[in-house]
Amino acid sequence: MESVANTVISVFWFFLPAGIANMAPVLFTWLPWLNQPVDFNKQLWGKPIFGQNKTYRGFLVGIIFAVLTVYLQQLIYPESKGHTLLNYEQTNSLYLGFLLGFGALGGDLFKSFIKRRLKIPVGWVWAPFDQVDWILGAVLLSSLVVDFQITDIIVAVIIFGLLHPIINLVGYALHIKANKF
Repeated sequence: MESVANTVISVFWFFLPAGIANMAPVLFTWLPWLNQPVDFNKQLWGKPIFGQNKTYRGFLVGIIFAVLTVYLQQLIYPESKGHTLLNYEQTNSLYLGFLLGFGALGGDLFKSFIKRRLKIPVGWVWAPFDQVDWILGAVLLSSLVVDFQITDIIVAVIIFGLLHPIINLVGYALHIKANKF
């Protein structure tokens, strides 16, 4: 049982920067700087490529927060040894933070592209993809640094797939997010 708990803690700790990268853009919608959609409002086959909610500001803020989170994890690594998926003393926090942040936001961007092709309106729930898109993107890019076990990936999808809607509901209740999910 201790091994299962250690896996859950290690996976949560490792992917926390990706989760923060996924949440951070919502907190900075008040900032007009770089509020340009990454698709420049262009369309593909008569539909938005990604949509207006996917902005350069969101990517920049998300990646910065992921890098800062990895840097903080690196600072407290001596106290967290044994509960991590990698040795943070031998990790480039800028590189890993970028991979986790860009992976999370890139996964969300890819999902938005698919949603627009399927004519699913912005803000509508597309379960389970809305819950796991960002974590799968983070797994994909961070696998350049970490050799994951399949159980790590499954645990990440379960943990964050369950936490994602709960966090969204809290954000909605606090009027930080416009949509519940």
